[in-house]
Amino acid sequence: MKSASNRVTKNIFSWLGKLYWAVIILLLLNSCGYLAPPKELAPGGEIIKQALAFELETTEATLSRQLDLASPKIEIDNIRIKKLQPLYIAKLPTYHLQGKYNFLLKLSRRQIERKDNDFDVYLQRQAEGKTWRLLKKDKQKSQEWSSYAIATYE
Repeated sequence: MKSASNRVTKNIFSWLGKLYWAVIILLLLNSCGYLAPPKELAPGGEIIKQALAFELETTEATLSRQLDLASPKIEIDNIRIKKLQPLYIAKLPTYHLQGKYNFLLKLSRRQIERKDNDFDVYLQRQAEGKTWRLLKKDKQKSQEWSSYAIATYE
């Protein structure tokens, strides 16, 4: 009688041990999915275009002021993403994007076209999911970020 109950007890403990490890593995696998935001929520082409335009306009505005010229009109096209890395910064979903793009500067008397320009941007979706911000690392303090609003959706 003891051997039958010992076998049942061993089977129960064996089953519980397997269940325990299965739960641990599931929890580990499930938690890995939350280390990065889903790529499906990454910014679309229009958001990326606005971020690149913002960066160019900021640079061009500074140059235009220094040279006392009117700011050029900027057109961006042919955005090609080479790398998309989802991550969290300040507990908000952020996407590190790298790639190439073309742009056209329309000056008062001429146009300048540049092809295959590299870009490297961090775009962050805000908590309500309606706005995006361009993040830039502080050059003096590598752990701090500056944030710029780039797009709003209705």
